Amino acid sequence: MISEKVEFFEAHSFVTGATGFLGTHLLKRLLARYEQVHILVRDQHGSSCLKLLDRYRREQHRIHLYEGDITQPMLGLNEETLDHLRILNVEFFHMAGIYDITAPMKLQCAVNVEGTQHALDFAVAIKSRGFHLGSSTAVAGFYKGVFDENMLDEAGPLNNAYFQTKHDSEKLVRYETRLPWRIYRPGVVVGHSITGEISKIDGPYYLFNTLRKLRDSVPEWMPLAGLEGGELSLVPVDYVVDAIDHIAHQPGCDHRCFHLTDPNQRRFADLFNLFAETARAPKMSMRIDAANISPLVGMFAKSIAKMPSVQSFTDMLLKDLGIPREALIFLEYSTRFDRTNTDHALEGSGIVLKSPEEYAGILWSYWEHNLDKERIDSNNLRRQVADKVVMITGASSGIGRAVSVYLAESNAQLLLVARDQSELEAVATEIREAGGTAYACSADLTSDDDVERLTERVIREHGGVDILINNAGRSIRRSVEQSYDRLHDFKRTMDINYFGALRMMLAFLPGMVERGVGQVINVSSISVLTNHPRFSAYSASKSALEAFTRSAASEYANKGVKFTTINMPLVKTPMIALTEAYNHVPVLTPEQAVELIIKAIIQKPARIATRLGLFSVLLNDLLPSVNRLLMNAGCRMLPESVESEEGQSDDEKQQPSLEHDLMINLLKGVNW
Repeated sequence: MISEKVEFFEAHSFVTGATGFLGTHLLKRLLARYEQVHILVRDQHGSSCLKLLDRYRREQHRIHLYEGDITQPMLGLNEETLDHLRILNVEFFHMAGIYDITAPMKLQCAVNVEGTQHALDFAVAIKSRGFHLGSSTAVAGFYKGVFDENMLDEAGPLNNAYFQTKHDSEKLVRYETRLPWRIYRPGVVVGHSITGEISKIDGPYYLFNTLRKLRDSVPEWMPLAGLEGGELSLVPVDYVVDAIDHIAHQPGCDHRCFHLTDPNQRRFADLFNLFAETARAPKMSMRIDAANISPLVGMFAKSIAKMPSVQSFTDMLLKDLGIPREALIFLEYSTRFDRTNTDHALEGSGIVLKSPEEYAGILWSYWEHNLDKERIDSNNLRRQVADKVVMITGASSGIGRAVSVYLAESNAQLLLVARDQSELEAVATEIREAGGTAYACSADLTSDDDVERLTERVIREHGGVDILINNAGRSIRRSVEQSYDRLHDFKRTMDINYFGALRMMLAFLPGMVERGVGQVINVSSISVLTNHPRFSAYSASKSALEAFTRSAASEYANKGVKFTTINMPLVKTPMIALTEAYNHVPVLTPEQAVELIIKAIIQKPARIATRLGLFSVLLNDLLPSVNRLLMNAGCRMLPESVESEEGQSDDEKQQPSLEHDLMINLLKGVNW
């Protein structure tokens, strides 16, 4: 919060990088200071420029656009424009630059270094009153100790293109003698401390995707182990622009540099735990400080890390988490920043830096609702499937039909597969009436000839399949004791649940590999995790499918093909209609089951399972006897299916009991 009343100048300012994150927010402060603000844009009809003008639509009459490019001499502007600006006596704010540690050196040099030189020459040419540079604490490199605002040449190793080019660009300004200058070095700029607004993912935001994945798969109370990490200085964007605006208009600050940093820098592990608490994810309880590790152990660890296989594994893991390898350098960052000039300039201004605890929840909330590309919503779903070929097997009813209809408005090309052509046409018609694109593709997935015919048609007409959802299947609820003479039940269940899905994968995986991208979603069952009775045939077929999926996922990990297994709980579909016992059991609706498939499409995890399913795995591993007794008790409480009870009188059939109701509600979703 700023207590000062800003002084309004009947003058002009010129800004580069106004469409960038920092520049956009600074523009608000400059519009409060200056009668007219002139900004350099690459394309005045581009989306970023139009977005900026819409943001400040009430002030558009005071914003003047100039199409140019900082990589060109005189910013690409003609002499007539320079003559016009000379008479305005503008204050020049150079905020344009590459703020990306992953960008290549050539691009960063062109923008950060050459662009700064061109901006300086331009400011001199138009006789600017002063030059203000948006720099970065990256100029210090990996300096060991406290880096003050007068230092530059003393910087530590600059072993990153971003560090090097920001250092070189600031050096150009420091040696400029043709006009007065001021330099501002923000720390790690994060979102607005009040609104949470941020325009890109970098800095601590690289952690957010990891935290969400942890939250979705690991209990909040589970302790984690990790590195203590380096010391980072987070500064909200509103603090940075308020400080720049104030210091830029304070007398006696020319030819000085200002650190806009947090004097109480935080270790990586502290920030991880702070955001983990906000996200309700598990925290890092055991923290290893690299500084305390024996040099011999450290050398051994680094030699292991350089092995090609370890490098490959690390790259795949980081890609999956959305973390660039370059970001790992901050795990060893130890530079601290003196801010004597800044504190003196801000004294009495009312501009106060908030602590991360005050705005962490705001940052997380904004990211989760606006930037999380794996959030389960219609926009992210459309981003994943628009214009892609999505094949759903078992699409004529139940889960398959529900997910097909749900995808109607996602702009995907839906290929609906089942045996009954008329039922498929009915679903396809419903999708088309909703504005979607769907094709009915009848086929018997237990037939090699039918699958071959289907494959040829799909490749010929659609070029292959981008997302394959293996949903078709059958279930047999019958105890082993009732199956001594029914080997055919096991064969036919295996033929559709395993071999049917396998036929589809073998048919369309080659195309996915060729294109370098694709996804296979296999709908399995919670029964594989819970080992519940009477489903030996069904569980065996789904277990085979899962075993194949795990092996294939390892083979295709570096080929751009993702595999997801969904351990689906019990769902109310025609497949369970004949089992009267399920009339008394709480089950998922097909629409609720669709949510799990949509999650698979958007997030692409290796497995999606309910907490009950995961708990069953843990219970079976730790206390197998207890798990078997629990399953056996449930088995004895519930009757056999109707077909197995043929010949019994009504009074011989078991009726639901109080214990039955307690069991099924306690273990909701289990296929009893």
